[in-house]
Amino acid sequence: MSGHDEDGMNQSGIGASGASGASGAVGRKPVISEDYRRLQQALHRNPAYGMMSIEFAPIVRQIIDKGKLQSLSDYGAGKQNLIKTLREKHGLEIDYRPYDPAFPEYGEPRPADLVCCIDVLEHIEPELLNNVLDELQSITPRYGLYSVHTGPAVKILADGRNAHLTQQPSSWWLPRLCQRFEIDALNKTSGGFYVLVSPRKS
Repeated sequence: MSGHDEDGMNQSGIGASGASGASGAVGRKPVISEDYRRLQQALHRNPAYGMMSIEFAPIVRQIIDKGKLQSLSDYGAGKQNLIKTLREKHGLEIDYRPYDPAFPEYGEPRPADLVCCIDVLEHIEPELLNNVLDELQSITPRYGLYSVHTGPAVKILADGRNAHLTQQPSSWWLPRLCQRFEIDALNKTSGGFYVLVSPRKS
């Protein structure tokens, strides 16, 4: 999905049809409905949709370098602007594993040393958000970089809804993240926040 594209980032530190997974994998919880998948595919025809990962590329590079990480999973990769920017502007080559239900050709989400989910969670259908968070937990064995925009988007879906289906403050999001992860770093942005997470300690 990788949807948000209208707000800059001030860094302060480091439907009718049924829901399904990206390809209906057996045993996988649903993460998107078919109606909403089509709405997202329509939005992605706009070349300006899904640009926020470009702004996060320097932070991603810093985390990869500091941790000597070898693989990157991009959950909600959109048009893969994150890896394009890392390669073209930062000279980074890494084992890149994109996932986005609007792009079924990417395949299933896969674990990696670093899992990025950049301005995606606010786009998830509210009734499926817990499934998505659970899936992120299952593919994050080392580190995750997750960003959330907490207000409305400029873009509107074809059905009239705001593109940010969940508009909640950080105090709403953080308990849901803390149920599944250790929060290693928390930083504000101009429109929300981002966290660096790791697996929960028993």
